[in-house]
Amino acid sequence: MSTASLPPSITRVLDRFAAMGREEKMQSLVAYAKKLEPLPERLAVLDRAAYTVPECQTRVDLFPEVQDGTLHFYADVNVRQSPTIAAFLSIVFSAVNGEPPATTLAIPDDFVPRMMQGLGLSARETGLTAIVGRLKRHAREAQASP
Repeated sequence: MSTASLPPSITRVLDRFAAMGREEKMQSLVAYAKKLEPLPERLAVLDRAAYTVPECQTRVDLFPEVQDGTLHFYADVNVRQSPTIAAFLSIVFSAVNGEPPATTLAIPDDFVPRMMQGLGLSARETGLTAIVGRLKRHAREAQASP
């Protein structure tokens, strides 16, 4: 899928990271990790089984909320132990939160390798791809709900 056919919010993220060198990407990841929105208390009390991404080496719980036809995702992840995961979530959420489910569903299949290119973090790609898959599943469910 070319970036021309992607929603603008996703295109901005991919273009921004494609233009960065390795060091700049690493610094950006550190900054994004610090921006991950905290999990609201109303979600922290829920049973985590339905929200956990089991393919991740790190425990990651993803919580979707739908309001007025838009999606908002929250995540529970230990930012200190997994700054790369937290950064990736923060970046993806910046592109899809407040958008209709179609925006999340438009994330291209090669999003993770394009984002992580040149960082030497290929061991994380399976878990990151699973996160995107889980976000898309939640988006499909939101789109199917009246």
